[in-house]
Amino acid sequence: MNMVDFLVVAPIALPLLTAALTMMAWQSHAAQRWLGVMGALALLAATVALFLRVREDGILVTQLGNWEAPYGIILVADQLSAVMLMLSAVLVLGCAIYSLAAIDKGRERFGYYPLLHVMVMGVCGSFLTGDVFNLYVWFEVMLIASFALLALGGEREQLDGALKYVIINIVSSSVLLLATGMLYGLTGTLNMADIAIRLAELGPDVRVSAVAMLFLVAFGLKAALFPLFFWLPASYHTPHIAVSAIFSGLLTKVGAYVMVRYFTLIFVGDIGLTHTLILWLSVATMFLGVLGAVSQFEWRKILSIHIISQIGYMTLALAVYTPLALAGAVMYIGHNIIIKANLFLVAGLGYRIMGTYDLGRLGGLYKHFPWLAVLFLLSAFSLAGVPPLWGFWAKFVVIRSTLEAHHWVAAGFALFTGVLTLFSMTKIWMYAFWKKLPEGTPDRVLRTRLPWQMVLPCVVLLGIAILFGVLAGPVLDVALAVGNQVCNPEEYIRAVLPAHYLEALEATTMPRTCHGVGP
Repeated sequence: MNMVDFLVVAPIALPLLTAALTMMAWQSHAAQRWLGVMGALALLAATVALFLRVREDGILVTQLGNWEAPYGIILVADQLSAVMLMLSAVLVLGCAIYSLAAIDKGRERFGYYPLLHVMVMGVCGSFLTGDVFNLYVWFEVMLIASFALLALGGEREQLDGALKYVIINIVSSSVLLLATGMLYGLTGTLNMADIAIRLAELGPDVRVSAVAMLFLVAFGLKAALFPLFFWLPASYHTPHIAVSAIFSGLLTKVGAYVMVRYFTLIFVGDIGLTHTLILWLSVATMFLGVLGAVSQFEWRKILSIHIISQIGYMTLALAVYTPLALAGAVMYIGHNIIIKANLFLVAGLGYRIMGTYDLGRLGGLYKHFPWLAVLFLLSAFSLAGVPPLWGFWAKFVVIRSTLEAHHWVAAGFALFTGVLTLFSMTKIWMYAFWKKLPEGTPDRVLRTRLPWQMVLPCVVLLGIAILFGVLAGPVLDVALAVGNQVCNPEEYIRAVLPAHYLEALEATTMPRTCHGVGP
């Protein structure tokens, strides 16, 4: 195995190895904890190395078993997948450190760390695969591990949420498998690059549009896109807060990622239908999601329903379909991976102090724990898009690209949704931090000492949001490079398929590129 193969395979192999080692250390809680952290650290190092190599050398391709594309299993690391892998690894490391103090021995005994890293393996596999069937396989790996993590603890509310979660995701997986089979029937191949060429040769075709709609339903369920988001508010707030943070940062973002991948590489023959539909579904997702969050009065539920609203911004950028818009999508997905998870982790600190997530029973955190108030306030400001934080620049790029494409109504809803996001975060601030400590609160609450393992990840993740806001120029440069590459499917196709195979295809037709409105 050469260095390129090692770098591309490592994000999948390292979580698998870590899961195996933590399983072998079943009897030792300390060994499980630190193996989990070291595995996450190794994953971060590997993804950073992969990102730097992709930036330097271009798209990296590994053909497992030495089967030449379009046959066999293929892994592809372009700038989009490399960025997603690196940011996901940052979050996994933060949550692994947080879990050292947050996860109880009961959950450790029933496999928290092996399940976590198996789920991460599925996430990384989804980012790297260049094969539509193997995407389904990686989704199933994520589903199995995430279902077990959701139910871990066995509380009644957890089991209820886990049941709804698994039923909806089984439906989603069934639709995805059906769509994959139909796509194979149309093209005779499972390789994404090969499919892109064959669909381009077909041209406008009602069968292709029908398959695209099936994939939109499957991915919309995974990403919690309107009107398919109903399962998320019933499940994401029920598990342990560390699990909720991981889910919020990773799982729906995989859905957003695959939508970007499929609807910029494969389904680009009838964007008047597909991308217009995505545009208005995104507007509905943003607006209805934030209205749902405003109506809640429980810390975790507000944050959970906000996941829906934020997905709308990501898919809105996809619908606009310009290099600048896709750069905004990358920035927004990356920002949401970091800051949405951090808000959950901060909520976990509040729970550690007060013992509840009910806003009516919270209060006084600003006076007695001012540093915690700063952590929450700056994270909330970033989520709402207040300058100069990372969230502001991500939202600015998305809305600017929407205005440049003359989607005035969509841009207006995006701006109004940002105002309502700030309002819902203000509700948490007023009740949990600003109002007086509830009467009868034991004195021991004020003497609570929070473990450094829980505080450090919150500080670092917020620090990333601040740093990326200050260094918005270089961050935007990276995002624009990703957006331009995604907008040029020919580069991906030529990196994946051998030259002699492309030459053998008579009158090879490359899929169309993005709209001409760019940065």
